[in-house]
Amino acid sequence: RIMRPDDANVAGNVHGGTILKMIEEAGAIISTRHCNSEAGEPCVAALARVERTDFLSPVCIGEVANVSAEITYTSRHSVEVQVNVMSENILTGAKKVTNKATLWYVPLSLKNVNKVLEVPPIQYARKEQEDEGKKRYEEQKLDRLETKQRNGDMIFPIINPEPHTVGYSQSSLIHLVGPSDCTLLGFVHGGVTMKLMDEVAGIVAARHCKTNIVTASVDAINFHEKIKKGSVITISGRMTFTSNKSMEIEVFVDADPFVDEPRERYRAVSAFFTYVSLSKDGKPLPVPQLLTETEDEKRRFEEGKGRYLQTKAKRQAQMQQAAQQ
Repeated sequence: RIMRPDDANVAGNVHGGTILKMIEEAGAIISTRHCNSEAGEPCVAALARVERTDFLSPVCIGEVANVSAEITYTSRHSVEVQVNVMSENILTGAKKVTNKATLWYVPLSLKNVNKVLEVPPIQYARKEQEDEGKKRYEEQKLDRLETKQRNGDMIFPIINPEPHTVGYSQSSLIHLVGPSDCTLLGFVHGGVTMKLMDEVAGIVAARHCKTNIVTASVDAINFHEKIKKGSVITISGRMTFTSNKSMEIEVFVDADPFVDEPRERYRAVSAFFTYVSLSKDGKPLPVPQLLTETEDEKRRFEEGKGRYLQTKAKRQAQMQQAAQQ
């Protein structure tokens, strides 16, 4: 679809959350189709996880985003979907790949939202494809468990924070989940949640830099639990790490269940977003150094630095491998 002004920021760059929402919609369509391809109980595919997603190039107002999806692996209860996004300048015909993403879905019964159904298997062209897919499945399963175990933090307001501190830029958004946010089963679309998360992360980045900012990448997004229609969700974001030209922002979503449910607030989604600061000409700008004050902030900074260096090393290895080929 064509990108319009309400899809973009003040500089004309399309929000990363808008692209993430389109990616998730494509993944939900193809995985739901596949899970209903054989006779059996009807179901809807629910998003469980999004692997690291890099924003290779910004999309601008007036360009057309083409989203394509393909199922690349199925386990007994989950589907792996690979999604590519290409932007097209319809005035010049120029095209470029802007995003590549991997998403995991699970099929939930239309009759019972808590029942996970079995996934019809796919046919692989080579045995190696199935083996590689199984390896990815086991890795993401382990990472989801580790991430859920460390989700206990909360963000609280800070009075008169100093510029460039964690408290200065941290932000929260409260949203009442309505019918338009939800699937046929009455729980929130993953794409809706990701769009709100990107919005909060963008506010944190803009507050820290006071410049135009764009999403550079999103670390794995883990959907720990479903969010039902009528819930009130709080999307919170805080700066965890800055390099010379990038910012890492931790974002998590907490849900307060519907009024007639006895359950307490719970952590539903968590992720790390990376942003870069841009000049009016679209050139990268230096990022102000994050000032850490507490021991927890210093610990999170070091953890973020470790993720940054790991990603940087992996990217350099991929570039060297590509050069050798």
